[in-house]
Amino acid sequence: MKMDHLRLPAKIALFALFGVLLFAVAAYASGNETASAMAAATDGAHLGPDTGVAWWVWPLVLLFFCFILGIIAVLAGVGGGVLYVPLVSGFFPFHLDFVRGAGLMVALAGALAAGPGLLKRNFASLRLAMPVALIASSCAIVGAYLGMALPTNVVQLCLGGTIMFIAILLLVSKNTAHPVVTKQDALSLALGMDGAYHDPATGELVQWKTHRTLPGLLLFIVIGVMAGMFGLGAGWANVPVLNLMMGAPLKVAVGTSKFLLSITDTSAAWVYLNKGCVIPLMAIPSIIGLMLGSFVGVRLLAKAKPTFIRYMVIGVLLLAGGKALMKGLGI
Repeated sequence: MKMDHLRLPAKIALFALFGVLLFAVAAYASGNETASAMAAATDGAHLGPDTGVAWWVWPLVLLFFCFILGIIAVLAGVGGGVLYVPLVSGFFPFHLDFVRGAGLMVALAGALAAGPGLLKRNFASLRLAMPVALIASSCAIVGAYLGMALPTNVVQLCLGGTIMFIAILLLVSKNTAHPVVTKQDALSLALGMDGAYHDPATGELVQWKTHRTLPGLLLFIVIGVMAGMFGLGAGWANVPVLNLMMGAPLKVAVGTSKFLLSITDTSAAWVYLNKGCVIPLMAIPSIIGLMLGSFVGVRLLAKAKPTFIRYMVIGVLLLAGGKALMKGLGI
């Protein structure tokens, strides 16, 4: 059944109904084990300090919080995953392990929803994505195990530094719509990292190819480890590397990055699932809220001022990064 003819309120209503059903199933499945699951230790890690608040309050708060987060993410042009982990870990009383597990699910949900459409329009390239995905997903598993093994305060310090770096990267990076690639290198040629897509904005068939392939692939080792270690969607790093380093057009870089997340985050998510760090009553409201907010954000995009929102998000990331550093230092 196609939903293209439905208006936004109808889409939101259907999606909300689906979310309520998922929420009810999760609550029923958890049943009497919810309280113990949320307080139980995963290798000694508790969900968070006892706040005296009923367990069902936090899923509702997360649903509303992620709804606002989804709107802001669309208006600012960033992925919801990169905002979710630092803000929820900084301002909610949840243990970092559970936040990272839910953060991967949030990033994964958005990637899986967008992937088929991007591939159909040739905005995501399989030839470009598969070598990168092999490297990034393997390293994401290593990063996930590393993040689970390290002390929480060390991970908080690393997360704070990474969030600060992401904020600075968003501030200074200027992506290029059509980078100039004079010559395709041998590795790119061997891997078939080229293609074409129809640009609906201009009506032209855009031919593209990549260069500086080896340095770009090496950078994805670091990106994969960071994605798994912190539970962040890695779109903030994928796009600059694919676009500025390897020379892929911006639309191809964004589309391929979104498709990459569905592979990279899946690999890391299995580690968190196996360790018991993905709680349905935390992950499901987060996903539903973020995707509902994204629907609204898309409609508000034409009227909003993205530049102001972008700088606001950078400021929030700096604040969240600073709070993570303070938590890591025990301040």
